[in-house]
Amino acid sequence: MQHFKTLAAGLILSIFMISCNGDDPFTITSTSVGPLTRDTKASDIKTLFATDSIIDKNSSENRQSDSGIISIYEKGGDKLLSLIPATKADSATIKTIQVFDPRYKTDKGISIKSTFKELQGAYKINKVESLLSTVIVFVDELNAYFTIDKKELSGELQFGPGTKVEPAQIPDDAKIKYFMIGW
Repeated sequence: MQHFKTLAAGLILSIFMISCNGDDPFTITSTSVGPLTRDTKASDIKTLFATDSIIDKNSSENRQSDSGIISIYEKGGDKLLSLIPATKADSATIKTIQVFDPRYKTDKGISIKSTFKELQGAYKINKVESLLSTVIVFVDELNAYFTIDKKELSGELQFGPGTKVEPAQIPDDAKIKYFMIGW
């Protein structure tokens, strides 16, 4: 009986250690997004997301499309990620990842549900670019950029792609519209 208790305690401890290992499938770092890394090939996506639905615009049945985008959906239908391979070859690595699911968070807790204040508190803002209807906030530490709708800015900053926008001009409560990782 004592042997059984020791074995059970060891099993429980092992399960606890594995669960605390930090292998969160939704963690974003500068070199990974969940199970994806800089070295992940387009051909590996079906294995990595075996329980999810994958729409691959590069596959033979979708060759008429020129977008090259691979979209990942949960079985329930919610969009998780969009992936853009470096080329259309199956051996190509993933070049850009757009995050749609708020469960994907950086190791500092930033997700698509975060505000500009939270982003700026967690990371150094390296550059801000103003486009026609959005502002792009670059975070080199993550190899990422965050898009904020210009509607979140004050009136005079909402107009024109050449309008210079400084980080101090972006309201703290401005919401992140898109979140992209690029390798």
